[in-house]
Amino acid sequence: MEIGSLFITFEGTEGSGKSTQVKLLRRKLARRGVAAVLTAEPGGTPLSNRIRSLFKAQHPPPMVPLAELLLFNAARAQLVETVIKPSLAAGKVVICDRYTGSTLAYQGFGRCMDLDLVETANRLATGGLQPDLVFLLDLPPGVGLQRKSDQRLDRFEREALEFHERVREGYLTLSRRDPQRWVILEAEQDPVALSQSIWDRVQEALPVEVGCKGY
Repeated sequence: MEIGSLFITFEGTEGSGKSTQVKLLRRKLARRGVAAVLTAEPGGTPLSNRIRSLFKAQHPPPMVPLAELLLFNAARAQLVETVIKPSLAAGKVVICDRYTGSTLAYQGFGRCMDLDLVETANRLATGGLQPDLVFLLDLPPGVGLQRKSDQRLDRFEREALEFHERVREGYLTLSRRDPQRWVILEAEQDPVALSQSIWDRVQEALPVEVGCKGY
């Protein structure tokens, strides 16, 4: 990576507020003149968006866990090669709403798939590219699903509470395995306070050349 590049991902269960926080972070970076690319999974490219539509459809087609795993990683492979890697090579900050942690949590822990298989698929799709920072917005699944109750639910939001509890436990397990990279934050706190906690940690990780100290 060129000096100045940083790869940041956001993870969390449904309704944890990831989309809000990634936008707030990009806004803070922009105010400091830092070039940042914001993307999300599955999505971010024409092909990836087509795959995303399969999961967001009101009446999604029947799909076995292995098909989910492969589709997510097909979308990811396209995003990594055409958006994420070129942006990092250009010295930009990349912020991604979900990445490989989601696949491990949802397909590995939630769907009870073999974790080695999931990790192998993730590695093939990414070429081994890992984020520099992972923000886990931790939230009790019942709280997050309640936030979604008045919206049109997608394939995963319709799953039973037990599924989402396994996903949350998966996330917490992943964060304990890699505490240097993963940052756990309480998602029930005030969004402004949460945004400041994220910003404080990002400033520590940004190379000094980008001049983001003292915001």
